[in-house]
Amino acid sequence: MNLQLQNKAVFVTGGTKGIGRAIAEAFYKEGARVVVSARTKEGLESWYEEISIVTGDLTKEAERERVFAEVTSHFGAIDILINNVGGSNGAAIAETPLALFHEAFELNFFSAVHFSKLVLPQMKKVGAGVIVNISSIFGRESGGKATYNSAKAALISFTKSLADEVARDGIRVNGVAPGAILHPTGNWQKRLEEDPEKINTFVDEQIPGGRFGTPEEIANVVLFLASPQARWFMGATVNVDGGQSKGNF
Repeated sequence: MNLQLQNKAVFVTGGTKGIGRAIAEAFYKEGARVVVSARTKEGLESWYEEISIVTGDLTKEAERERVFAEVTSHFGAIDILINNVGGSNGAAIAETPLALFHEAFELNFFSAVHFSKLVLPQMKKVGAGVIVNISSIFGRESGGKATYNSAKAALISFTKSLADEVARDGIRVNGVAPGAILHPTGNWQKRLEEDPEKINTFVDEQIPGGRFGTPEEIANVVLFLASPQARWFMGATVNVDGGQSKGNF
């Protein structure tokens, strides 16, 4: 299947590790022009020279605006925005300071809202564009930290709301909700190293597919949703989880 992504300008937030990195590499291999954001370039000296990296703290509004200005000065208009940056913090709700809820929403939710608003004027001008938001199955059901769950739930709702608003402008907005994904820099890898028996039991009991997912399996779905082959997908957030989610939707 030809995904028709050659020469598309793609911006991936949080694109140098884990799922974001797999997404960036997959677009690059499809012939797209790719730029990613990251907190730092440390450890990326041997990465693809053709994938540009813009550093910044995406929890801060001013930093997001600066990063976007750098990205567009390098690329011009963005054809495809992948709002991937995210992370988990806090503990039990009663023990988590309100500031950590604000921080989680800035990273997982408001960054996606902000970058979406920044790309919309140009996408509307040309009558085309794609936004894909990376949420989580825990945005639909409890499983992770409450700060993370809440922000990802908001992102799923935002995805549908924005999709309905801009569909007639030629812009498609969708989401992907990963389940438990194993990669070297992720929390599941740390937990597996700390207590292999517990984590292997979790996989056996909670993931019908019988294993963790891979970042590449998420990237494959993102590429499809970003391609013209998925042009009738609008406002959907697709679970990619090996059956892990308890929901039947």
